Amino acid sequence: MMWWRLIIGLGGSAIALAIAGRRVWWLYKLISSGQPAPGRIADIPQRLMTELREVIGQQRLLRWSVPGFAHAFTFWGFLVLGLTIVEAYGAVFDKDFHIPLIGRWAVVGFLEDFFAVAVLAGLATFAVLRRRQDPAKIERSSRFYGSHIGAAWQILGMIFLVILTLLLYRGAQINTGVFPFGDSWWAFASMATAKVLAPLGHGANEAIETIFVLAQILVIMVFLVIVVYSKHLHIALAPINVLTKRDQVVALGGLPPIMSGGKPVNFEDPGEDDVFGKGKIEDFTWKGMLDFATCTECGRCQSQCPAWNTGKPLSPKLVIMDLRDHLFAKAPYLLGETAKPGPEVDLKALLRETHRDEHSVPEAGYPRVPGSVPAQALRPLVGTAEEGGVIDPDVLWSCTTCGACVEQCPVDIEHVDHIVDMRRYQVLVESNFPAEAGVMLRNLETKGNPWGAPPNTRADWTKGLDFPVPRVGEVEDFEYLFWVGCAGAFDDGAKKTTRAVATLLHEAGVSFAVLGEGETCTGDPARRMGNEFVYQMLAAQNVETINEAFGDRVTKKVVATCPHCFNTLANEYRQLGLDLEVIHHTQLLAQLVASGRLKPVSPVEGGVTYHDPCYLGRHNRVFSPPRELLATVTVDGATAEGDGFVEMGRFAERSFCCGAGGARMWMEERIGKRINVERVEEALGTGAKTIAAACPFCLTMLGDGLTQKKSAGEAQAEVEVVDVATVLLRSVRGGA
Repeated sequence: MMWWRLIIGLGGSAIALAIAGRRVWWLYKLISSGQPAPGRIADIPQRLMTELREVIGQQRLLRWSVPGFAHAFTFWGFLVLGLTIVEAYGAVFDKDFHIPLIGRWAVVGFLEDFFAVAVLAGLATFAVLRRRQDPAKIERSSRFYGSHIGAAWQILGMIFLVILTLLLYRGAQINTGVFPFGDSWWAFASMATAKVLAPLGHGANEAIETIFVLAQILVIMVFLVIVVYSKHLHIALAPINVLTKRDQVVALGGLPPIMSGGKPVNFEDPGEDDVFGKGKIEDFTWKGMLDFATCTECGRCQSQCPAWNTGKPLSPKLVIMDLRDHLFAKAPYLLGETAKPGPEVDLKALLRETHRDEHSVPEAGYPRVPGSVPAQALRPLVGTAEEGGVIDPDVLWSCTTCGACVEQCPVDIEHVDHIVDMRRYQVLVESNFPAEAGVMLRNLETKGNPWGAPPNTRADWTKGLDFPVPRVGEVEDFEYLFWVGCAGAFDDGAKKTTRAVATLLHEAGVSFAVLGEGETCTGDPARRMGNEFVYQMLAAQNVETINEAFGDRVTKKVVATCPHCFNTLANEYRQLGLDLEVIHHTQLLAQLVASGRLKPVSPVEGGVTYHDPCYLGRHNRVFSPPRELLATVTVDGATAEGDGFVEMGRFAERSFCCGAGGARMWMEERIGKRINVERVEEALGTGAKTIAAACPFCLTMLGDGLTQKKSAGEAQAEVEVVDVATVLLRSVRGGA
């Protein structure tokens, strides 16, 4: 009988491993064909700590408690149940096998059974969640909309079979006296199974033991093959993707520069072969391709995306899935397994002969040309349905770069980087972008600000202040360079914030100076738009100006009111060799209040809620200072009159975007519901009379949304949108 066990167990394993191994080798070749991605394995100790937190500790998954714990116990269960796989293979050779040293410890038997039951509980939880979130019932409201639902149920079924075969052979082992842990109730689930099987008799239990030891091995091998050929490839790839994530910090921070051949493009003297952005799937780095293959299709990113939640076609999940499916379908051409169609091939004719996958969702672009057909090798990466594009332009330009997708992704996929890289190619190579954004880009090039305002009016905001605002060059001894920003200098609403911050700094005795006409746009809107050339031009000018302003100082302190300026100065100018100590105005003001240099005296009435700007919160993890400031100027706790500070439903890491990021401030929002209106409705739902923000773009977007709601009679006249600094100044000055 033992030789049959050996033939079936080892033979089946050999076949499965050969099939899986062939696929793994193919995947390795495909992902390795990507462009170089330097720095992805630097700082190994820090990366290993991240691996422990996010993979072993399941840190990111546990942000969502119910599905998080279900996944965590399933994952931990498979780690522990790895011991049972060893035991099953050992039993193929010797029915009395046990793992050396620990193989008869009762606690090991208990842990194996505990996690077997925990995995079953996790499967039940997943089944309930998937039924509740069934896209066939709730369509776009489901985070699984567009995911491969059938494959997910198949995997749940396979995991169930792994646990079922495990408990059956262990129960039979107990009844035949070959169970490594004896007849102790420590292995409680196995013992319970044994009680059920005992009435069948010794002979039947011997047969059951043989059948289900082999079944356990074969189920695991089939599971392995399914995993490497399905979306559940993330089981193997996720640890690698986490290990090689862009930054080993929580914040998203700055964008990487344009890379070509593994090196940053030198815009002063670009190489003839340099590629500007991503125009073909093979332009992505191996890390980008690893991102695509790692996607779990869980839809957490989709559920948090402001574009998706307001009826737009952008789903970060579908973008990654489209890129993955296109990569896999084009692989025969990339790996030289199939000859690429020549230039004489008519793509339009091929597209007419190709039919969209009828089982796909309309927002997905890859299914326009499914399979490894010749059109797959020729279709554009970004293009309309008529052009056969993998990513639709409406999808690409709906992104606000808010970072909610990256924040929520449990396997550290870098959605924003990939979207901006595709934008870069569209702008710099194809000159294909929303027409209205062209005005903003021309204004940046000619006037140094997106509004196109005369540069000599940059300091007009200082007029009417009852104190002089010092300028760099007029004073030498200043602690902070106050970076006003374009909005703070030219937008009427943002000027109020600039004046409030300057007044508060003056009253606190903080030494600061401004650049005035010497300041120009940091380049953030151009960079998020994809025009790296304009960004580099503006950034180089600013780097030179800032270096001149600080002279030979070692520490260069900058305070900024705009989170976009803050992010660019703090995180992206380092790529150009400028290392600044940048602080947001809410951080500095919170320090001044805490130290007693500013003293709020009048509480804000009517209640206050706070909107987290994406580029201050998610991108740079500044969550507490604005709330600390508001806590000093509001009534302690909500009252019957509605006073006090109240959070919106979505706040901090899960805050909802205002709609202005990613250069969307300068583009028309023609599809779906306006993002700013969605956010204003949430703010109004708190009942607060003051909606505080800490970003000039957020103030504009929320203010516009509030005006619309007031015009419709859906908001009270006394509700207002103001900056945190304005709220503080009113309190410091006794409500004036």
